Amino acid sequence: MADDDPNNHRLQSVEIDEESLGAISRDQEQERQIAIFDLLEENHFAPEGAEGGPYDLRMGLMENRLVLDVRGPGYEKRHILSLSPFRALIKDYFLICESYYQAIRNATPQQIEALDMGRRGLHNEASELLRTRLSGKIETDLDTARRLFTLICALHHRT
Repeated sequence: MADDDPNNHRLQSVEIDEESLGAISRDQEQERQIAIFDLLEENHFAPEGAEGGPYDLRMGLMENRLVLDVRGPGYEKRHILSLSPFRALIKDYFLICESYYQAIRNATPQQIEALDMGRRGLHNEASELLRTRLSGKIETDLDTARRLFTLICALHHRT
């Protein structure tokens, strides 16, 4: 594939370090599985300095830092990001998601829609922050960053 082929700079696999995963609810586990499925179906993932993909990604936590191990043809690199800038967003995201999951069971459609809009807004804000933090390391589109943020939450959640 040519370097400018958009399908070339993409993830072909995503693995989450099981030791880094926190205990999560059934809803959160389903959200994580959907995020991985959707991420593999369609994504843009272009590591700086890589000539072309596809890439394998392993995500984990190390001392409260996000670890992204990326491998591709002729490319292997570990990126470590502080989660500190994400703390408030992750906390707020968990709170609104919990409210959303409860609302699905017993709230009005208007209440569910309002919570979903808030959830999407927080998700977008966190995704833009992730894209900024990855700048100069890995280029992604917004949808890829959104799905990666969902997986970051899965790693970060501790009950």
